[in-house]
Amino acid sequence: MKKTLITTKWLLAFSLIGAITFSSCKKEESLTPITATETDPVELAATQEATAEEAATEAQFDDVFNITASMNKSEVGEDLGVSANVSGLSELGSTTANTARCFTITVVPNIPHVFPKTVTIDFGTGCLGRDGKYRKGKIVSIYTKPMIVPTAKVSTTFIGYHVDSFKIEGTHITENTSTSNMQGWKVKVIDGKITNTNTNRWRKWNSVKDVLQVAGNGTPNFPLDDIYKIDGAATGSNSGGHTWSSLITESLIKKFSCPWIVQGKVRLNRDGRTALLDYGNGNCDNQAIIYINGVPHIITL
Repeated sequence: MKKTLITTKWLLAFSLIGAITFSSCKKEESLTPITATETDPVELAATQEATAEEAATEAQFDDVFNITASMNKSEVGEDLGVSANVSGLSELGSTTANTARCFTITVVPNIPHVFPKTVTIDFGTGCLGRDGKYRKGKIVSIYTKPMIVPTAKVSTTFIGYHVDSFKIEGTHITENTSTSNMQGWKVKVIDGKITNTNTNRWRKWNSVKDVLQVAGNGTPNFPLDDIYKIDGAATGSNSGGHTWSSLITESLIKKFSCPWIVQGKVRLNRDGRTALLDYGNGNCDNQAIIYINGVPHIITL
C-alpha cells in the first residue's frame, strides 16, 4: 500500500527495512535466473510459500520499528524516537482523526533524561488503526538512550500482542550504529514467532540487517536525495516442517523518493532448494520477481 510521505527522513529511512521482501521494482529480461532439477509441484509450492512467509514476517517486525521509533515529546514527555517531529502513533488506534485512540502509553521512570526507560503501549482488547490493522495486547520497549543517539538501543518484547489474526512474539532490537559521517542502524529479530490464530499455523524467524545511508548525508534537511543500502540475512521455519535461510547477495537499495526497494537481490534456500528474489535495476514500482527453477513468479505488493 502506498503511503503519503508525511514522516521524517529517519522514520521513512527505516520503513525500508520491512520492504526487503514486500517492496520492489520491475525487472529486465536479461536477468539470469536460478536453475535446478527439482520439478515436484509440491516442493515448488513450498519454496514459494517460504519466500512469501519471509516477506510477511519482515513486514510485521518492521511495523514494530515504526511504532517504537515514533515516541516523541508529545507522546512520552521527551524525544525517544528518531525525530522530534515523528508521530507514527497517530496512525494507530482510531479510524478517523477525530476519534479518541484506544491505546495507552506508560513510561517508567517517567522522568526526562533518566535511562534506561521502559515504555509500554497497551492496545487493550483491540484497536482498529487508520492503517487498517487491528491490534491488541502490549508492546514493551526498553530504551537505553534516545534512538537518535549513536550506540543507543531499544529492545522490544510483546505481551499478548496481535496484529489482525496474527500473534507476534520474540525480541526486536534496534541499535544506532551511526558514525560522524554516516547514518547507520543494526536491526535484529531474535526468536521471532508469528502465529495465525485462525489456522494455528506458525512461522519462526531470526534476522540481522545493517542499514547505511550512502547518499544525502550532506543535506540533512533535504531528504529527497537520501539513498540507503541494506545488507544482512535471516533464517526461518514454519509449522509445515520447512526451514529456510535468506541472504542479501546484492545490497538492496532504497531511495527516500520511492516507497519500495529499487534494486538488489535476495537468495533464499529452502530445504536444499534455492530461489532468487530480485528487485530490479532502479525503477520504482511495487513488483518483485521470484525465480524458482528458472521460472519467474511475480509478487505484487
